Amino acid sequence: MTDAQLAEYRQSIDNIDAALVFLLAERFKTTKKVGTFKAATGLPPSDPEREAEQIARLRFLAESADLDPEFSEKFLRFIVDEVIHHHMRIAEADQ
Repeated sequence: MTDAQLAEYRQSIDNIDAALVFLLAERFKTTKKVGTFKAATGLPPSDPEREAEQIARLRFLAESADLDPEFSEKFLRFIVDEVIHHHMRIAEADQ
C-alpha cells in the first residue's frame, strides 16, 4: 500500500466522519423539537415501546448492510439515552 493510497482511504474516512457529525446534528435538532412537544403536551421523556421498535428496525438494517447488529444497537442506545437526557432537561425547564 502506498502513502497516496492510504491518504485516499483516510480522506474518505474523514468525509464519512464529517457526514456522520452533520447527520447527528440534524437528528438532535429534530429530537429537540420532539422533546419540546412532549414537555408541552405532558408526554414522558422516554417511550420504551418506540425505542424497542427502533432498535429492532436498526438491527434489521444493520444485518442487511452487513454491519454487526450488536454494534448498531449499542450505537442507537447511546444516542437514545442522550436524547432522553435532553428531553428530561427540556421538561424540567418547562415546569
